[in-house]
Amino acid sequence: MSFRLPIRRLRYHVSSLCTGFIQSLLPCTVRSLITIGGPCRASLEASPCEHRQDPVTINTLPDHVLVEIFHFYMIMEEWSFEMNEWHTLVHACQRWRRVMFASPRRLNLRLWYAGKRPMSEMLDVWPVLPVAVGNNSAFDQSSSWENIAVALESEHRHRICQIQLWSIPTSEWERLAAAMQNPFPKLTHLWLFTGYDTVTSLPDSFLGGSAPLLRFLRLENCPFPGLPKVLLSSNQLVTLFLFNIPNSGYISLQDLVTALSVLSRLEFLRLEFRSSRYPARPPPPLTRSVLPALTTLYFHGVHEYLEDLLAQIEVPLLEVLDVAFSMDINFVLPQFHRLISQVESFNSCDRATVHIHDFIIQFQIFTGTNTLPELKLEIRCIKLDWQLASLAQICSSSFPFLSTLVHLDIMDFGFQPHWTDDMETTQWLELLAPFTAMKDLHLTHQVAPHVCQALEELAGERVTEILPALQNIFLEGHKSLGSVPKYIEGFVATRNLSGHPVAVHRWDIGRGIDDELLPI
Repeated sequence: MSFRLPIRRLRYHVSSLCTGFIQSLLPCTVRSLITIGGPCRASLEASPCEHRQDPVTINTLPDHVLVEIFHFYMIMEEWSFEMNEWHTLVHACQRWRRVMFASPRRLNLRLWYAGKRPMSEMLDVWPVLPVAVGNNSAFDQSSSWENIAVALESEHRHRICQIQLWSIPTSEWERLAAAMQNPFPKLTHLWLFTGYDTVTSLPDSFLGGSAPLLRFLRLENCPFPGLPKVLLSSNQLVTLFLFNIPNSGYISLQDLVTALSVLSRLEFLRLEFRSSRYPARPPPPLTRSVLPALTTLYFHGVHEYLEDLLAQIEVPLLEVLDVAFSMDINFVLPQFHRLISQVESFNSCDRATVHIHDFIIQFQIFTGTNTLPELKLEIRCIKLDWQLASLAQICSSSFPFLSTLVHLDIMDFGFQPHWTDDMETTQWLELLAPFTAMKDLHLTHQVAPHVCQALEELAGERVTEILPALQNIFLEGHKSLGSVPKYIEGFVATRNLSGHPVAVHRWDIGRGIDDELLPI
């Protein structure tokens, strides 16, 4: 969120935004309506506390309350590309300027340097504050890489607390990497994003081999085999993103686990490897390292690497797990299954979705009305039968929570040219078999005939063998869909005769309408 308001309106904006917050901070003697412009009296109910009915303006607030208001504003601006939004506040009036510069740590004041001019020109006009260096976004090409490199090499690097460089050209990479070999003792945030061209690996001397205050580290397309050495000194780290790690940046599993073992504050870990190769697997460990604060784990790569990683770590507070595997004819995942069975929130989920794309198939589970999945599993392959077979192999009876899910959506995204009518229906049945508590099944337009034809084969004695608890099938369709399609008639009729009736409904996925019953 970014506010670009004239100074004369800023007082009104901040006050309107924070009225409830201000009132919670004020003693009851001044809890009347906060106003900026004209008088506005608030008649309060009688209370044991003595109160006043005089109009209260924002200028009446003590300094410490203003600091809390400004802190709230700064939190809202934390992820703005324009990191110098707080300049508007210090230019509002002399008092605001004094209050802000008296509490630089509380307000996390930083000077944002984007390399458009020499750094010394900026530092000469501001108080001594930490410096954040970087271009504003991946689309901002106005920064001078030469100026940024000079700033990183200068004596001012001791004030640099944040480095955020997007879309670093390959031609500039070696100069910038060399500039960052010196220590940055105040660095707390580092984000480097290079192009997809092959770049030289970062040396072991990167950051002087130590980053004791680092809290956030995100490397994209940056090969850095020596990363574990830096991590061993970064015991304040909370967030670690390693995106699209190229082959030249392969990180030894043993070195990674050793480094992770000292990161007691790590809450978010994402590992994404470009390579589908995995060297000889290490022997199983005798003990596991505990990551006591980790709540979110993303892993994209070969499943053997994840298996060996999970065999060496414990994550007692895990809440979100996002995994993507390359296609494999034989998924053996005992550690993956062990982890999922231990996460209590996974076993309380009641909804699942299967998303089918051209090149991937995704399985996600949700709790209640949550829109973000607690567990997401993705398999990357092209042919639909391979997608279904791989997902069915992983989502087997080894996942105990599958037998408690009551809602399942199977959705395709657009035309799927790789789907064939002669594909064996057993693939769908194998996928659906573990969902023994499923009551509601939603199917999009292209998926529906394939799934329903598979269920049609169950008409007869096997009609309740798959999805025994099924009560409703929701089919995406247009208004022309006025009755149960022929490809599901036999299954519905047989289920009704068996004493386990199934109703078929029209489902408008765009409007969320799923309660129109279709006649048989």
